[in-house]
Amino acid sequence: MRWLLVLGLAGLTACSSGADAPRAEPALPEPITVSSPAFTEGAAIPLQFTCDGENRSPPLAWAGVPAGTVEVALVVDDPDAPQGTYVHWVVVGLDPASTELAEGVVPPDARQLPNSAGKVGYSGPCPPGGPAHHYRFTIYALQRRAEVGADASPDPAIAAIEAAATARGRLVGTFGR
Repeated sequence: MRWLLVLGLAGLTACSSGADAPRAEPALPEPITVSSPAFTEGAAIPLQFTCDGENRSPPLAWAGVPAGTVEVALVVDDPDAPQGTYVHWVVVGLDPASTELAEGVVPPDARQLPNSAGKVGYSGPCPPGGPAHHYRFTIYALQRRAEVGADASPDPAIAAIEAAATARGRLVGTFGR
């Protein structure tokens, strides 16, 4: 009888580690510094950059992209989302010589990919009630182009970005309702 209980608990544990499990990130050097004139590391993201405001992407700046980088990519996600990491924005094809994105702007040669809602473009922080969530603005330096189709869902797109990445940097902001 005891072995049935052990088998049942093992089955429950196996079922709970599915889609809700956080995505494993590759070990990458982090020489890139990411900042924003709108908020600092660990601080609250201003309302205008959330679903409760204008839902515009915040201005971002970065430095330290390694020599030899072919393109830069940006991923904005929420690892605190109830159903697992929620991807708010994916941008590939940023010029490796670029050092910033202006508020609400994406350069014409860059490509935005679908987020977790299946929509292309920035979708600002919009957590359910409860404690504030953490929003990660991650800049990746890629050694080769991220080979992703325009309709790629977030998981394969991020996997392609991470497979091509040689370095990254991150700015984390918070937002709660």
